[in-house]
Amino acid sequence: MTTTPQAHDTNSNSSLPEIIGSSPAMREVYRLTRQVAKSKASVLLLGETGTGKELVAKALHRLSLRKNGPYVRVNCGALTESLLESELFGHVAGAFTGAVKNRSGRFEAAHTGTIFLDEINSTTAKLQVKLLRVLQEREFERVGDTQTVQVDCRVIAAANCDLMEEVEAGRFREDLYYRLNVVPIHLPPLRERREDIPELVGHFLNDYNEENDRYVAHISPQAIEALQEYHWPGNVRELQNYVERAVVMAQGDELTVDLLPASIIGGQRKRSSRSRPADLETLTYELVQEGLGAAGPQEDSMHTKIVNRVERELIAQVMAACDNVQVKAAARLGINRNTLHKKLKEYGLGGE
Repeated sequence: MTTTPQAHDTNSNSSLPEIIGSSPAMREVYRLTRQVAKSKASVLLLGETGTGKELVAKALHRLSLRKNGPYVRVNCGALTESLLESELFGHVAGAFTGAVKNRSGRFEAAHTGTIFLDEINSTTAKLQVKLLRVLQEREFERVGDTQTVQVDCRVIAAANCDLMEEVEAGRFREDLYYRLNVVPIHLPPLRERREDIPELVGHFLNDYNEENDRYVAHISPQAIEALQEYHWPGNVRELQNYVERAVVMAQGDELTVDLLPASIIGGQRKRSSRSRPADLETLTYELVQEGLGAAGPQEDSMHTKIVNRVERELIAQVMAACDNVQVKAAARLGINRNTLHKKLKEYGLGGE
């Protein structure tokens, strides 16, 4: 089975370039994106990792009055505070070790266009102050400089967590949140729009058939059923990776269930009417199954075991996502660095 993406018309809820899906949740995303694209308002994209926030950011730029200006993306979660400050605002020669010449930042590069700040929730309090000033005053100073730089660019930000919860926890400035959250657009996780999976698979099949000179033109009903029952913790990006692997491994012209990962195939056997556990949920599920029937001291012991195992796996995943930088990992986990350091030692995990 192959699927051709629906035509892109000018209706308010018609699909957007490179974005696949015709479910009610996605049509609402299309409607909001088209409605606010030509405005000057800041937009906050909210959704789990892999839901397509960058594609919506690009669509907002292409549909805006700034479409002929630059589009600049910055992953705020990929850099330390000092590097991110320099990346965003630039620096002058001598501002810090290694700053041998003046360098403009990404805000200057985005002048007359759009800047997309991905993982905005990863920024520190110091950077949040500077970002608030840019949004309010449209000006800033390069690192190590006193000269004010004026800039005109639209800010689109994205977060993969509940920013209001971050505000309430004291990790994100409330005034910056409201400046960014003029128009929020929520990107639904794939498990909440399972009806889009056949269309997405067809689209990715077309892409990877062409890329790999293959002809996997059909999808078995069993494969579609397995894909629609899976929990999709990695969302569309995870689905894309699985389709690419299936195309490469297929011996014939059909994507069959045996070409899918064991985590998906096994899910069909484990789940009933509920979505199967996945990743950390899988670990918890398995440990709970081990502990069923436990009583008394054994019950307490099993509870401790579950908590420790899940906590260890969570810390390991966050450390990996933060390139083993403890400061970033601690911020993402919502604990201080000393606590994280103790837990890393306790669980035998590495760090910076």
